[in-house]
Amino acid sequence: MASLIEVRDLHIRFGAGEAVRGIEFQIDDGEVLGLVGESGSGKSATALAILGLLGSAASVTGHIVWHGNPREPFNLLDQSASALRRVRGREIAMIFQEPMTSLNPVMTIGRQVAECAAAHHPALSGRELKRRAIEALEAVAIPEAGQRYGDYPHQFSGGQRQRILIAMALINRPRLLIADEPTTALDVTVQAQILALLAQLQREYGLAMLFISHDLAVVGQVASRVAVMRSGQIVENGPVQDVLTRPRHDYTRTLLAAVPTLRSDRERPLAMIGTPTWPANLH
Repeated sequence: MASLIEVRDLHIRFGAGEAVRGIEFQIDDGEVLGLVGESGSGKSATALAILGLLGSAASVTGHIVWHGNPREPFNLLDQSASALRRVRGREIAMIFQEPMTSLNPVMTIGRQVAECAAAHHPALSGRELKRRAIEALEAVAIPEAGQRYGDYPHQFSGGQRQRILIAMALINRPRLLIADEPTTALDVTVQAQILALLAQLQREYGLAMLFISHDLAVVGQVASRVAVMRSGQIVENGPVQDVLTRPRHDYTRTLLAAVPTLRSDRERPLAMIGTPTWPANLH
């Protein structure tokens, strides 16, 4: 499979502190890579760096090479703001963590979904934008999408709001979808439904996906490969089955031991994640 995106020697600094330290990974066309680690390990910062959303407070160096056009791959970090806007939302899209804060509470959900298409297809008529938005909402199984086009985010459940965010991300049929903890705020039943939906859409659209989570069990359901991140570095990277069943790094083994299962001994506490060894300049 051809590589779709390559991250090489990526460093992210906020002031004197280095949040991401020289990480490297690649995602092939149609592949799902799980990026897993505890809170603060640098997962979301990595995703935001890919899309150029970290802002002026961050210093980002390295290479994030996009192969969306195989004849002309380019480093996303070298692109102008206008060039990034042409890629962001059209070729690479993102589902953010918390649907209630990611959606605008005073805009109808139909308008918000349609706006994502309008940003990259300004010549489309209002009628065509509405049609595409309704199709996107139907694709993520929003019931009676046409009738609910004019409803507001607070009129939907948490799971439905997450589906709306997925519709916004997929309306332009991107090549790469970044899903940043898309099930964290949901209960277990709804979480399973969202994971099944993402897997179905990934197959139907032939998407590549970067799936970010702190939960190895969740990543094991959707990813073909997994990279384990700690303190701004990738400590283990490999096929998901190998990492889950034969982890090589102590940190990966501790993450797995911290997950309760039906076989867990109730008389013994779960493994605890130790204090990470941060770079000296972060103290």
